[in-house]
Amino acid sequence: MGGIFSSGRQGDPEEIRMALQKAQEIVANEPVVVFSKTYCPYCTRAKKLLTLLGARFKVIELDKENDGSQVQAALAELTGQRTVPNVFIGGKHIGGCDTLTEIHGEGKLVPLLTESDALVSPAA
Repeated sequence: MGGIFSSGRQGDPEEIRMALQKAQEIVANEPVVVFSKTYCPYCTRAKKLLTLLGARFKVIELDKENDGSQVQAALAELTGQRTVPNVFIGGKHIGGCDTLTEIHGEGKLVPLLTESDALVSPAA
């Protein structure tokens, strides 16, 4: 039985390193990536906003991935953000649902999505 400071389900440093490599590869090869959990209402809001804007994006449901907890731990190391959704646009870490909503409200999300080739045609 592990103590409160044991790594638990997150895995050892090698597993985290492999998960980080996997996450970085996904982010590098997709215009928009949302690391999500199926039951998270903030994730649902972020995915809904991107869908309404007509964005092409890849969703990684961490609660459905065998190495989801390792990927989440790796993302925390990479971005400083442990929570989901964890959104990347054009290879750049954007943040979570609140940040995504905020930049949309400022009129910056559609241009960012367009610049990243994530929109087939700009949303009205």
